[in-house]
Amino acid sequence: MPADKLLHPMPEGLYCPVGDFYVDPVRPVDRAVITHGHADHARAGHGAVLATRETLAIMAVRYGVDFTGTRQSVAYGESTSINGVDVKLVPAGHVLGSAQAVIEHDGTRIVVSGDYKRRRDPTCARFEPVPCDVFVTEATFALPVFRHPPTEDETAKLIASLARFPERTHLVGAYALGKAQRVIMHLREQGYERPIYLHGAMEKLCALYKEFGVDLGDLLPGAGHSKEDLAGEIVVAPPSATRDRWSRRFADPVTAFASGWMRVRARARQAAVELPLIISDHADWDELISTIAELSPQELWVTHGREDALVHAATQMGVAAKPLSLVGYDDEDGESIDAPAADTAS
Repeated sequence: MPADKLLHPMPEGLYCPVGDFYVDPVRPVDRAVITHGHADHARAGHGAVLATRETLAIMAVRYGVDFTGTRQSVAYGESTSINGVDVKLVPAGHVLGSAQAVIEHDGTRIVVSGDYKRRRDPTCARFEPVPCDVFVTEATFALPVFRHPPTEDETAKLIASLARFPERTHLVGAYALGKAQRVIMHLREQGYERPIYLHGAMEKLCALYKEFGVDLGDLLPGAGHSKEDLAGEIVVAPPSATRDRWSRRFADPVTAFASGWMRVRARARQAAVELPLIISDHADWDELISTIAELSPQELWVTHGREDALVHAATQMGVAAKPLSLVGYDDEDGESIDAPAADTAS
C-alpha cells in the first residue's frame, strides 16, 4: 500500500483513512490515537481515545474524567486492530507514558514519533527504535546549533548555585508535565535530599507521577511560607510564574529556566533568566540525525519545527524526505516563559 494512502495530513491532523482514525488531532474527532499528554498533542472532546494508561491518566488530570466518550488503554508493545489496521504503541522517551504510534497495514509500516528524545530520562521509558518504511518525526530542535549537554551537568549547575548563594531562593521554571519531574529526579540522583517546593500548578501532575512509581522525594507546596523559610531552597514553577507577582514572595530569587531554548543566550537575556538550564524533552540535532541513520526508512516525513534543515540533511543521507508542515503543535511542550501561568495549571 502506498504510504500516503495509509496516512496523510488533514486539517485535523494525521489521518488514517483505512482505519478511520487520527494521530494527535488538533481538533475533536471521532477516533484518536494520542502519543502523549502535552496539550498540543492531547486534546479533550474526541469520541474515542487510544493511548497508554499513563497518558489517559494525564488527560483525566488535565481535562477531567469526561475528556472523551470512550477510552482504550494499551501497554507498550501491545498490538490492537482499528478497522483492520494494526496499531501498536512503543516508548518515545519524551514524558511519562509517551509513545510512538506504529501503524501497519497491507505490508506498509509507518511510525509516528510524536515528540521524542533519545537520552536517558529517569521518569519515563526510553525511546525504542522500530524499523519502518516511513518515519514521521518532529523537528523542534532540528538545527546543528542545538546540541543539548548532559542533563546531569545542567542540574549540577543548580546545585552549585545553591552552595554559592545559600541565602537566595532558587526559582526553577519548568513545564508542569515532564520537565519539572525530570529536573526533580536528576536532582535526587545527584544526592539532593531536601524538600523541593512546588507552585500549585505542579502539584497534581507530580502526585500522578508518584502514583505511577516515580519517586520524586519530599515535595511541599510553595505557598504559605515566609521569605526566610525558603531562603536557600528550590522552588519549581511554570516559567511564566517566575516573572509574575507570585515570585515576589521569595528571598532575592535566582531565576532559572529549564528549556532547550536556553541554548540561545539571547532568549535567556531577554527573559531575565539568571541561571539558564539547557534541558529539553525533545531530541537535539545529533539525536535526530542518528535516529534517521539507525532506522534508515524509505521515507522521512517531518511534522513540525525546523523542517527545512532536517529534510535537507535526510536527503543528503539518501532518504526521501518531505515536510508536512502540520499546524497546531508548539515548539517546546507548549511552554513559553511569557505564557500565562494558567496555561500550565490544568
